[in-house]
Amino acid sequence: MLTFVSKMGRHAQSTDSKVTDRIKQQSAGWVFSAADFRDLGSPMAVRLALMRHAKKGGIRKVGRGLYDRPRQLARLGRTLPPLSENVVQAMQARDHSRVLPSGAHAANLLGLSTQVPVRAVYLTDGRARNVPLGQQQIVFKHAATRQMATAGRISGTVIQALRWLGRDQIDPATITTLRHRLSDQDKKQLLQDLRYAPAWIADIMRQVAEPAAT
Repeated sequence: MLTFVSKMGRHAQSTDSKVTDRIKQQSAGWVFSAADFRDLGSPMAVRLALMRHAKKGGIRKVGRGLYDRPRQLARLGRTLPPLSENVVQAMQARDHSRVLPSGAHAANLLGLSTQVPVRAVYLTDGRARNVPLGQQQIVFKHAATRQMATAGRISGTVIQALRWLGRDQIDPATITTLRHRLSDQDKKQLLQDLRYAPAWIADIMRQVAEPAAT
């Protein structure tokens, strides 16, 4: 007896297999959305494939339309939450948005604060939203176009970190830390983006970018 398989069924199975193969090619910790498989089938077929794979436990849903290939802590047999930077990258790719680290998170990234904030705050030209990640939370705040002018550049992170620290908290140690942390190319970028910073922050950026006195 022959089993009839509709064209739609064959297509769904093919998409499911292709999606699974692509996931297996990625390392643990990869965060993704249906947009990362748009070349493998129709949007509906891809979404259904991801839902089936998540139900089987091969991948995990970490947010609306977001999944990851979970990282495992082998010694304790524990599944780790996804890295916030991986979630941010996946959301940028899916939403075609720009993001900019802000507040204590920006300062921590630059080594200006040892505090690891519970809320990793990003400015975005996309939609405002909160994404819980275990004990941490990623917060996206919609920002004005001017604030996003330096998104994706080190100067944007520096501006946001210094703004969070405040003028009265900037000392020679702050400038030294940034000088050591940033590459020569980074420092050139600071000078190119002075116009986007408040006057007092622009002055600090010049001090960071200029050669240290010997």
